[in-house]
Amino acid sequence: MLGFSFTLPVTRVAVDGLDPVFVGLGRAAFAAIPAAALLALWGERLPDRATRRRLALVALGVVFGFPLLSALALRELTAAHSAVIVGLLPAATAVMAVARAGERPSPGFWAASAAGLAAVLAFAASQGAGIGGADLLVLGAVALGAIGYAEGGALAREMGGAKVICWALVLSLPLTLPIGLGAGLIGGLDAPADDWLGFAYVAMISQFLAFFAWYAALARGGVAKIGQVQLVQPLLTLAWAALLLGEHIGPATLIASVAVVLSVVATQRTRVVRDQPRKLRNPAPGIDFSR
Repeated sequence: MLGFSFTLPVTRVAVDGLDPVFVGLGRAAFAAIPAAALLALWGERLPDRATRRRLALVALGVVFGFPLLSALALRELTAAHSAVIVGLLPAATAVMAVARAGERPSPGFWAASAAGLAAVLAFAASQGAGIGGADLLVLGAVALGAIGYAEGGALAREMGGAKVICWALVLSLPLTLPIGLGAGLIGGLDAPADDWLGFAYVAMISQFLAFFAWYAALARGGVAKIGQVQLVQPLLTLAWAALLLGEHIGPATLIASVAVVLSVVATQRTRVVRDQPRKLRNPAPGIDFSR
């Protein structure tokens, strides 16, 4: 969560001087380079067709959907405003955990999750967060990101968290490279150093290394349950937005922080039943970061 919490502020910096499509998809193309190197180092073989279909869902959510839509939205929105809407992501991830990850959270889980969601929505209302065109882009990013989290977390139980994101990036490269590069050339690559530092962060941390720990945690603790830790992310993002971008954060943030942290603690104390994971027919050798 710490790695992801910087994503919106540094994306906001990056899109000040760089094309948002380049930032959204170019970051995945750059991240695919170390991802391919790791897969080669581990001696990985191309996953079977069924696994590739599941990796396509992962890519739809976390390689294309969330990065691209959020980058487009941040051309108009502040990072703080976007962070409030992204607070819906844990609830969306829990729903996708039921649909895609074979999990059955208890009523207590849903109650605690609803309390955290209510705190985020109340905070949004207190900040005057409305719903405009750019807000719809963030909502779309949330919906697709939830799919990528749930499917990736479930798949990480079988092949390891690092391999999931590495394969999602590498298999997406035939699209992310030409589209991202084309957008960069058309929009221009002459940008200040701060913009490129923001791009480097989202490429190497937000799009790559942070997923190693995140997918491993989802695989080990359950997508629905661990996903609720994301309720802390908008509050961290608000803090970074204030420190890095000078965006105003009012006292309501403290109240929301306490409510969200309490809801996260409550969700971690509830029970989530998880169906037995399917086994890969020919598991590839390598390091299993989900263990």
